[in-house]
Amino acid sequence: MRNAISAACAAAFLGAGAPALGAEQGIWGLGTGIHYSSGDYGTSQTTTIGSIPFTARYDRGPWTFKGSIPWLEVSGPATVIPGVGVVNNTNPRGRGRSGGGATTTTTTGTASGIGDLVLSATYAAHYDRASELGIDLTGKVKVPTADEDKGLGTGETDYAAIVEAYKTIDRLTLLGGIGRHFLGSSTFIPLNDVWSGSLGASYRVDDRDSAGLTFDARQRVSPSAFPQRELTAFWSRKLDRGWKGQAYVLKGFADGSPDWGAGLSVVRSL
Repeated sequence: MRNAISAACAAAFLGAGAPALGAEQGIWGLGTGIHYSSGDYGTSQTTTIGSIPFTARYDRGPWTFKGSIPWLEVSGPATVIPGVGVVNNTNPRGRGRSGGGATTTTTTGTASGIGDLVLSATYAAHYDRASELGIDLTGKVKVPTADEDKGLGTGETDYAAIVEAYKTIDRLTLLGGIGRHFLGSSTFIPLNDVWSGSLGASYRVDDRDSAGLTFDARQRVSPSAFPQRELTAFWSRKLDRGWKGQAYVLKGFADGSPDWGAGLSVVRSL
């Protein structure tokens, strides 16, 4: 399930693909958007997820700090958790359940509220201007601000360590990454630590527009879950006065991912 914009999408959208070493005084960015996805996640019922994320970003020297928290509306079985996929959720107060003891019965319900807060720090560990080859190191933490009783999150803290590399060839930027995710388990939702990977390319059409494709994959988070496989196509445009916008569509190729999704985002540099 898509957690955010993938590495290559973010590169085109936020101007990555070269380190922000010139931002010695610090640059802020604030953004929001709207995202929607739909899929059955290997169940007999469809789950829809709507999200309005609010993001903040700060670049200074080789460092980039980000924070994001969404407003979510989820409709579907209690066994499908945003950002995780289908799991063995035995919470008796889960979305669409009336309580009365632990159960894994797949029932449908709708819930809305604040999602999980995700914080990250990225360090531009290497960049060679002659070859235009760079390596970024990222650490992430997911703070469990979502209501696990509504099925909007797991109620546990997650951590991730990610290594990403990119190479620019004229107007084309190639990107790839690998990550290790340390997922918190609860009494109701047991999860395993997993690996993820991504490949992508972004093409600078002109001074304002970029387009690209990314492919993201992740291992199954538990024996009852499914792996994730998603292909995303995106278009980014620099708007006036520090604004940037992006549109994307995605297609899932595994039961751990939505069948399809789409979204729009905007960000303002301060």
